[in-house]
Amino acid sequence: MCCLFTVLVLLGPRAGIILWWLYDQNLWSRVYDTFIIPFLGFLFVPWLTLMYMFVAPGGIDGFDWLWLGLGLLADIATYSGGGYGNRARIPGMGNA
Repeated sequence: MCCLFTVLVLLGPRAGIILWWLYDQNLWSRVYDTFIIPFLGFLFVPWLTLMYMFVAPGGIDGFDWLWLGLGLLADIATYSGGGYGNRARIPGMGNA
């Protein structure tokens, strides 16, 4: 069950980015001028990229920064959760 959750967390936002891009390429081209920025977002910060796509078309102001912060926190939690879960495998860490 843990492996299934990990696969969904890692592939979930990336699959969402691909499906949204296939469905509405015009919106992606309006938000991003080049291909490299959304591609790097796809690789490294997929939750933040999805959140940016939700808030950017109307302009980013006020409450939208909270959504972007939550997207960044989701990406950080995704990467740090694996290290915390496997801390017993690292020599010297034990079960602390």
